[in-house]
Amino acid sequence: MTYCVGIMTHEGLILASDSRTNAGYDQVNTCRKMHSFVQPGQRAFVILTSGSLSLTQSVITLLRDDFDAGRGLARVATMYAAARIVGDAVRRVSDLDRVALERDEYNFNIHLVLGGQVKGERPDLYLIYPQGNPLSATQDSPYLQIGEVKYGRPILDRGIAYGLTTLEAAAKYALLSFDAAMRSNVTVGPPVELVLYRNDALELNCYRRFKADDPELQAIHARWEQSLRRAVEELPDIQFDGLAGIGLPPILYSR
Repeated sequence: MTYCVGIMTHEGLILASDSRTNAGYDQVNTCRKMHSFVQPGQRAFVILTSGSLSLTQSVITLLRDDFDAGRGLARVATMYAAARIVGDAVRRVSDLDRVALERDEYNFNIHLVLGGQVKGERPDLYLIYPQGNPLSATQDSPYLQIGEVKYGRPILDRGIAYGLTTLEAAAKYALLSFDAAMRSNVTVGPPVELVLYRNDALELNCYRRFKADDPELQAIHARWEQSLRRAVEELPDIQFDGLAGIGLPPILYSR
């Protein structure tokens, strides 16, 4: 399984991914899901991948070949155009593989998150669907997730505000989101890769890779659990009334 998240704030972007995969017949247990495409001073993109490992590798390979040859992502003038280029690569792989996969009852399963900036534009964040169409993050919905999303979503819903959250705080929220996902689902796991992209940097110079035994990751996990327990204990005690007269079934009174 996979978990990846992109967060957009007024200061820039946070992109993070785990590295655990259940690749079935591919027999791969750990694989990188974060991929970068950079022309310093001109454009910087990060793509996070979820779904069939063979499909995501094919899409990234097509994008990389075009980028290295000066095509595709190497030439786009807007982030929307970049999202469309990524979607086109997804459709190219679909044309090659979808029929054969579905004939053998395999879904064409691939989702991607694209984040980055083209010179002269603001940074942006997109989700690319299996059909190749893009969805943009907004100031009201400033984060996008793919993979095993449900466990890591609540902390983001409560904490991320486009105009208020700093990039440094957003990075912590991203790691706490991963902490929740990894705690509740063993198919999400380290190493966790994290990129902090500040507006107009047009290069990727803030990157961390957290292994399972990383002291900073362990410290964040421990302090977060301690803080949660303390916060719960400091909440007002619940006041209870008696059961008489509220029409509960008799079984509740039996011993």
